[in-house]
Amino acid sequence: QVQLVESGGGLVQAGASLRLSCAASARTFTNYAMGWFRQAPGKEREFVAAIGRSGLNYGYADSVKGRFTISRDAAKNTIYLQMNSLKQEDTAVYYCAAKASSATGYYNTAATYDWWGQGTQVTVSS
Repeated sequence: QVQLVESGGGLVQAGASLRLSCAASARTFTNYAMGWFRQAPGKEREFVAAIGRSGLNYGYADSVKGRFTISRDAAKNTIYLQMNSLKQEDTAVYYCAAKASSATGYYNTAATYDWWGQGTQVTVSS
């Protein structure tokens, strides 16, 4: 069982930055690939970014590429999502997810993840 707790969401103006954090309770954090997903009102949950267990492999949705950066800190059992140049269309609840994995790659499909956090709201105003 892995517990995930997100933090760092809030209300910001377009063009601003936010950094989301996700703290994991996993005993061996490096056994898990991690991802960020988001869900806007009336829309399906969508992939944002993901990172492999070693941190060397990662990927982004086209909509956030060049603006968002995912990273992980094994010493703190935490992953981060640095979000720059935020747009109104980035408004959503952001979820952290974990997947037990023996591979080093990352995963961009929500259904492959085993554990989810409760989500943190990000609202970008004009």
